[in-house]
Formats: sequence, C-alpha cells, structure tokens
Amino acid sequence: MVAVLFLLALFFAPLAGSVPAFATAPALLFVAVLMASGLAEINWDDVTEAAPVVVTALAMPLTYSIANGIAFGFISWTVIKLISGRRHELNSALVVLSILFVIKLGWFAA
Repeated sequence: MVAVLFLLALFFAPLAGSVPAFATAPALLFVAVLMASGLAEINWDDVTEAAPVVVTALAMPLTYSIANGIAFGFISWTVIKLISGRRHELNSALVVLSILFVIKLGWFAA
C-alpha cells in the first residue's frame, strides 16, 4: 500500500514543488500548535516524566532532527527512571531502544 501511494505521489510532486516555501508557514505553525498542545497532558509534578519531555522538546530544534530529539528523549527517560530507582516502570523494549539510540548517536554520529 505504501509503495502504491509513493508511486501516486510521484505524479503530484511537481504540483507540490510549485507551492512557494513561504506559503507552507501557516501549515507548519498549525502543526507546531498541535504538537505543543500535547504538553498540557504531561504530569509536570513528576520530574522523572517531565525532564525527558523537556529534553526531547529542546533537542529537536537544537539538533535540527526530530529523530535525534526522540532518541535523546528515550535515552533520558531510561536513565532517569533507572537513577531514581523506578526500574519497574521500564520495559525491556524501551531499554533495548535506548541502548540502540546510544550506539547510533555515539558510534554513527557524523
């Protein structure tokens, strides 16, 4: 299904390219508002939940990469939960992802 949709997108690429860059600013602002509205649902009283959110939100624009921001969020979540003695709130998949992100950022960072 994804391949078919990508093939269809090839035909619409020139149309999307004809839209000037400044015309996309309102859509990007709307997406930013939608993303920021999720911050209201964070438990700000629990530092083990709030700190990784702040790290993630700050790392995205500072690294110019959403993927790196999410990676820093996973890593900080895992480290903070381990340091605070709340190991029971982690699952093995989260720990494995955090280790893989550390390897990616430490080994493959260019």
